[in-house]
Amino acid sequence: MDGTRLVYPINLAWLWRLLHRNCIRIFEAGMMPGIAYYMSRWYTKSELTFRISYYIVMGSVGGAVGGLLASAIFNLDHVGSLHDWRMLFAVEGIITCGLAVIAFFTLTDRPETAKWLTEEEREFAIARVKAERVGATELLEKMSRKKILRGIINPVTIPTAFVFLLLNITVQGLAFFLPTVIKTIYPTHGVVYQQLRTVPPYAVGSFFTMAFAYLSFRTDKRLLYFIVCAPLVIIGYIMFLASGDQQVRYGATFLVASGAFIFGALTNSHASANVVSDTARSAAIGTNVMFGNIGGLISTWSFLPFDGPSYPIGNGLNLATSCTILITSVLLLFWMKRDNKKRDGKNPDAELAGLSEEKINDLDWKHPSFRWRE
Repeated sequence: MDGTRLVYPINLAWLWRLLHRNCIRIFEAGMMPGIAYYMSRWYTKSELTFRISYYIVMGSVGGAVGGLLASAIFNLDHVGSLHDWRMLFAVEGIITCGLAVIAFFTLTDRPETAKWLTEEEREFAIARVKAERVGATELLEKMSRKKILRGIINPVTIPTAFVFLLLNITVQGLAFFLPTVIKTIYPTHGVVYQQLRTVPPYAVGSFFTMAFAYLSFRTDKRLLYFIVCAPLVIIGYIMFLASGDQQVRYGATFLVASGAFIFGALTNSHASANVVSDTARSAAIGTNVMFGNIGGLISTWSFLPFDGPSYPIGNGLNLATSCTILITSVLLLFWMKRDNKKRDGKNPDAELAGLSEEKINDLDWKHPSFRWRE
């Protein structure tokens, strides 16, 4: 060697893509749990599913609008100096950033600070939420390790989060690969036509998301709709696996979207409904979304290039996850009913005798007067 130091070239394009993807994930990670937690400050447990569904449904509406917008943008030659997929990122990014600035100045943190409410309305909003906090004396208490663990290590939070993990393999997989699936169904048509065909499943999915969420609100049930919606996804993936007919497989995407999109609202509201304190609730929602993000990671490997065009591995995986969701939901429902019966046989006064107010507040879902909300 002549002593000259070797210089390894850096692929700046690769480095930029790596930073870009990870920055998106970092800044996006808190959105879903943050919205669900924010809503829980304003609405009761029975109301929460329907309100979160407004946020969730925007994802499926976004899928529909995204297909239309992508079709329109890809018909342009350029946007400024940007071409191809960069045009799509620029246009959608500008719209999102503009709405974020507006939201920063218009959203109110909680009822206590809502200047657009009268004093009487603020007190009523606070009392509605506080009335459901069994054994709690404060609406917004100091954060503590014990309460965080009450939210994470919870007999309902963990299986609910597991359901969301499995479900997100389907939802994120559908978001990532629906255009690919449509392409295998309509291989002779152009990109614009294929993008437009992604719109109707999202539109139907949005309708059923709101419909099931409204029924959940009216009945104050969440697990029931876990059990009702999972078979729609199961039937959809059975159709994918059993048939090569274009129309049958396209129809299957409607069933999957109709049954799957509602779970984001259902799981977050279910986790929120089955804790007491504000801290435990934020931890439970965060745990649920964290598990869901793991499902999204798995989904990126569910539809592999060598598996096309029928994707038996990807469709088989999603059939297995939806069946597991159904089984887990049924078992969780039976367990909650059984444990509530056990709690009915206890004397709360005897159980709480000798405990300080601080220790009673820390009990959260272990409080003898607490009952699991199905």
